[in-house]
Amino acid sequence: MATPTHDDLPATILEQSADEQRARAEALFYSIGDGAIATDEFGRITRVNPIARRILGFKKSELIGEWFPKKVISVTDDDVPVALIDRPIIRAFLTGEPITEKTYYRRKNGQKIPVSMTVSPILVNGKPRGAIEVFRDISFEQEVDRMKSEFISLASHQLRTPLSAIQTYSNMLAAGYMGEVSSDQRAALETIINATDRMNELISTLLNITRMESGSIPVDMRPLQVGKLADEILQELALPAAEKSIKLSAKTVGNGPKAIDTDRFILKEIITNLVTNAIKYTPENGAVKVTVRLRAKNVLIHVADTGWGIPKYSQSQIFSKFFRGHNVVKRETSGTGLGLYLVKGLVDTIGGRIWFKSQEGKGTDFFVELPRTAQVSAGHDTAAGV
Repeated sequence: MATPTHDDLPATILEQSADEQRARAEALFYSIGDGAIATDEFGRITRVNPIARRILGFKKSELIGEWFPKKVISVTDDDVPVALIDRPIIRAFLTGEPITEKTYYRRKNGQKIPVSMTVSPILVNGKPRGAIEVFRDISFEQEVDRMKSEFISLASHQLRTPLSAIQTYSNMLAAGYMGEVSSDQRAALETIINATDRMNELISTLLNITRMESGSIPVDMRPLQVGKLADEILQELALPAAEKSIKLSAKTVGNGPKAIDTDRFILKEIITNLVTNAIKYTPENGAVKVTVRLRAKNVLIHVADTGWGIPKYSQSQIFSKFFRGHNVVKRETSGTGLGLYLVKGLVDTIGGRIWFKSQEGKGTDFFVELPRTAQVSAGHDTAAGV
């Protein structure tokens, strides 16, 4: 007996099957645990689940058929409406790729709430036929982060005073100001001094992260020759590199102007962290190379190493707080996973961008692109001209 084909089935059965599929799709959409909004190819809202309505404060009738970017208002941290071209749903339509990020939505009553979202385009034969956005209110998470930052800042400040005393008296003892010390005692004192140095570095990192997250890092944009700064940093890091027989080198290339408007302290922190990381995660007899490329509109800083590299499955998390690659944890236990998180925030603060490429076992290349004209991210104090 021949198997019945699609064309052999009665129309009523086909209609029933299509209705069942639509019902299942509806049930699946409305069962999503976060807020969910679906649109057609023109950005008009076609579906909205109860959680999305609760988060935004709208009734279903107030959303269905409305143009998503106009009805669901997105604003920046400073309460400035996000430009249409920068809205994730528009970018998802234009690129055909899912977009994940954090922003602020304005509820019907005018309240601004932080949300984390993912927008996925619905593609048919490669063309966008709609989009689905899933989002959630992260107000509680932000408040927890704020309290953690305040605690870290307070604890760090309180640790500085006793640590300074330990460091001062340990150095005085090691230098013989309080009498001769034996070789064993000197070795013990050097261990204490090294430990306090590491603790001071950690406290400085924590304080910088707290300032960065609160937007209170003062930014002093002045003309600076990045190539000269890179040379200075490599001189300061020559000793830890020599201890591992790592070859440090720096060069400046390109025909653009040598100076750009940027913050010396912030940029030094960025390059120092990248080079220190490169030294730390490069085995003995390796190489770390810094190239400053002067271009007409910007300057590109390239930090390359021959280290252990970053596994592909870890690369999406590399700028996350407290994240460390599994391949380096076994080899280097002293890291905190805060360095690159701080670097990313500092680069954003001075209007730059950072990215990398890496292959496990072959090394990593970090790139920092800085504009020639002063650009400071919103929410940061500016001390230019002081």
